[in-house]
Amino acid sequence: MATPRFLDEIGSKLSELAANSPARDIEKNVKAMLGSAFGKLDLVTREEFEVQREVLAHARQKVADLEARVAELERRLAGEGDKPA
Repeated sequence: MATPRFLDEIGSKLSELAANSPARDIEKNVKAMLGSAFGKLDLVTREEFEVQREVLAHARQKVADLEARVAELERRLAGEGDKPA
């Protein structure tokens, strides 16, 4: 009946080796380096990006509306200038 205990020991040793393997260390180091690099960049979240996209769309529409209004006012002024006083 020593076999199950022996298998448990082997399993725990393999788990310990996997946890302390060089691949695990490399993965941790790469994650830390990427996290540090991304932290230095001026990045925005998807939510912040979407909000700014909506603000820009609203601003573009407002500019288009104002351009149309200015064109209409210029047309009216040009029409009044043609009329005799």
